[in-house]
Amino acid sequence: MWRRWSPRCFLFIRLYLTLSAGYRHEVIPFSTGIVKEMGEKSGEFETTIAPDVSGFTAENLKNYDAVMFYTTGELPMSDEQKDAFIHYIQSGHGFVGVHSATDTFYLWEPYLKLVGGYFNDHPWHQVVTVDVADHSDPIVSGLPASFQINDEIYQIADFQADTSHLLLKLDPASVDLHKAGVHPRFYGWPLAWTRKDGDGRVFYTGLGHEQSTWEDPRFQKLLLNGIEWAMGDLK
Repeated sequence: MWRRWSPRCFLFIRLYLTLSAGYRHEVIPFSTGIVKEMGEKSGEFETTIAPDVSGFTAENLKNYDAVMFYTTGELPMSDEQKDAFIHYIQSGHGFVGVHSATDTFYLWEPYLKLVGGYFNDHPWHQVVTVDVADHSDPIVSGLPASFQINDEIYQIADFQADTSHLLLKLDPASVDLHKAGVHPRFYGWPLAWTRKDGDGRVFYTGLGHEQSTWEDPRFQKLLLNGIEWAMGDLK
């Protein structure tokens, strides 16, 4: 979570939730260091890591600007915590989801409305070509029109295409579409998007499985821009 210090508009990442109720990604501990370093270098925020959901209460959430998930499975939130979390986002706060944030809360429908889609297999773990879908968007405007990256590529089911703004997508010519487990859909393979949930701002990227991705300056800039956009600070 990010808290704004009004005297100097200091953005304070208070809570980066890394709880895994399913598969736990090996890169998570490394990612926490990168997020901290990004905040220090930019001078925009500081980071506190949250290994559990104890901070997800209505009273605690009101102190912060945004929440970030690198999570899996059905997180052990109570109904009261879930209600507080969704109300918090819809009332005008930010949400940032990385990689397996779409592999989370399959049994809780409001989360689909929040994040915009669910993980549906990863047939490709290789170097792929990523296309920028909207180069006018400030989150991705600094990226080339297309670029290559070595990562685990998520397919997305139930993508809320009509209410999401697509930022990055897989170039299907860069992968084997006949591989087992490939599920072509009319919206292709989205890799990053933004959306609104009530008055809340949501940024998600499916990239982020590999340590090399977290070390990549392009991914770091994408994530930093997404964080700032979710907080309402990206011009």
